[in-house]
Amino acid sequence: MRKSLLASVAVVCMSLTGTAAMADQLADIKAKGTLVCGVLGTSQPFSFPNPQTRQIQGYDVDFCEAIAKSLNVKLEIKPIAVAARIPELLQKRIDVIAANLGWTPERAQQIAYSDSYYAALQKVAVKQGSFAKSTDLAGKKVSATKGSTSEAAIKAFLPTATPVTFQDPPSAFLAMQQGKVEGFVVSEMMLVQLKQQSMKTSPIDILEPQLAEELWGVGMRKDEPALIAHVNKTLEQMEANGEAAKIFDKWMGADTEFKMQRSFNIKPIKG
Repeated sequence: MRKSLLASVAVVCMSLTGTAAMADQLADIKAKGTLVCGVLGTSQPFSFPNPQTRQIQGYDVDFCEAIAKSLNVKLEIKPIAVAARIPELLQKRIDVIAANLGWTPERAQQIAYSDSYYAALQKVAVKQGSFAKSTDLAGKKVSATKGSTSEAAIKAFLPTATPVTFQDPPSAFLAMQQGKVEGFVVSEMMLVQLKQQSMKTSPIDILEPQLAEELWGVGMRKDEPALIAHVNKTLEQMEANGEAAKIFDKWMGADTEFKMQRSFNIKPIKG
């Protein structure tokens, strides 16, 4: 009986200890008074150096600032490489990631994602006046970067098209300009920039509908339910009070070089 009682007490203690450990991260952030947010620091307009101050700024940074403000702590921005995003998080060198982190099943096995705060749309570009809508490219040759989300989007959305892949987006875009393929697929953000750059020499059209949508979330460790819940609540409030839309317009809206319209809302990522 005594052994049974001791065993039961031990199980309860372990359970309570585990629960406390899981909830510690949010408390630790508040205790130290700082939220460490990992960003790329090289990806305009998401996170990049201000030309005058050299401080990292951008869309991702503003979301990090909003989360830090909601916790009443200071924000520390830590630039990280693409390949280091998840390792830095798992090794507890950063608290959260806001670094062009698109949801994938593989990543979701390693880390937790917040609700999506950005949707990277995959769209197709063609020579001006050559096609009216993206579905017109069925059965045509369409270029993309090898192994990219863009290549996967072609196969899924235009199954009868022939994907022609290249090592980088500029090469794939050049193939379309040279007439080697009829269309070129990449993120809407990049297409907007390419359209502006080629307007005078080789104008292009960006077609609708989109081929795919890649949802970005704030990355966190899986054993942080309190932090995950807090971040999602903050994002939900930012969507409801218009702050999320203002951040989008600030970095990508009509008064910026990108002149994009926000076509998404913050929402849960359903894998």
